[in-house]
Amino acid sequence: MVAGREPLYLDVMTWRATKNALAGLLTGLAGGVLLGVLIVIWGAAIFSLVEGPGGWAHAALYLAGVVLVSVLIPGVVQGLSALQRARLRATLGAEIPAPVRPLERTGHQLAYHLLALFTGVAGGLLVPLFPVAPGLARWVTRTDERMARALLGPGRREELAQRVESLARSRAGLVAAADAERRRIERDLHDGAQQRLVSLAMNLGMARERFESESEPVRQAIAAAHDEAVLALTELRQFIRGLHPAVLSDRGLGPALSGLAARAPLPVRLRVDVPRPASPGVEAVAYFIVSEAIANVVKHAQATQAEVTVTRADDVLRITVTDDGRGGAAPLMPADGDGTGSRGTGLRGLAQRAAAVDGTLSIDSPPGGPTVITAELPCES
Repeated sequence: MVAGREPLYLDVMTWRATKNALAGLLTGLAGGVLLGVLIVIWGAAIFSLVEGPGGWAHAALYLAGVVLVSVLIPGVVQGLSALQRARLRATLGAEIPAPVRPLERTGHQLAYHLLALFTGVAGGLLVPLFPVAPGLARWVTRTDERMARALLGPGRREELAQRVESLARSRAGLVAAADAERRRIERDLHDGAQQRLVSLAMNLGMARERFESESEPVRQAIAAAHDEAVLALTELRQFIRGLHPAVLSDRGLGPALSGLAARAPLPVRLRVDVPRPASPGVEAVAYFIVSEAIANVVKHAQATQAEVTVTRADDVLRITVTDDGRGGAAPLMPADGDGTGSRGTGLRGLAQRAAAVDGTLSIDSPPGGPTVITAELPCES
């Protein structure tokens, strides 16, 4: 079945290649005429300077010709390049992006148009002369497309820069999507499961008071169920707060960090100096960096106090978390000596959160302390 369709496929490809070659003949001629006019103007200016009687008038004519050609060439080249890209898109469906900085690629594009004087015209003339030679049409088309991609499109550096920019946008989109999903889950849990647990705990609490006169096993069963419901509610609230604290969205980074410091099991001195808020995604990352840093201090540092400073300088949000613990924290290596790397894993998580918004994180933790964790986040990521 595939073999039966192959001749039709070849006919379609040959027809497209022939159309492209004929269109290349026309655009090549158009480019040749325009560039030829500029060359004639330049040549006339030089001839006037060399063969003319001299004087200021001829020098001015020469300078005018040079300036005119210098101004017109980039515009003519860019216009011809747009025409050639449109021709390839219309005949072959080939998408060749325009350079981000077209002036830097003027020489490459001019080289293509000069080559098109020969390849386009020669190829276009040969294809009508030999309509029964499909290989010729396809060869002309392949050569033309390769030259256009190499000379009319962006250079290698521009392609890499565009790729990096595209990846950065994709990553920013993923971070924003993940943050939005966390907020949705937080709202669903807050409005759904948490409310049902609150109702269950209240009902069990009322039952506990109501059945005080019942037998000991009954009272114990109700009391145990009530305690479990209250514990589950507490854990759920902590989990919801860990997903995305509502106060962060409602009141901003400063109040959210104040609540975090107030709930910490050790004294945390907080200073926040952020005249202008950062983007919501960056503020969420900053909150979780502080939250996880304090959690690491509590679990591993054997510290008696901690200090958190958050400042904004220009477009950089700087976060510093300091503790007076035992030190020796290593962000990329296990710190526990048992291969589990629980502390190192937590610190790696901080670095990963910072990197998600193009930020950086450094840790200064000599043995014996103190430990200083510093994160710098671009405010508009």
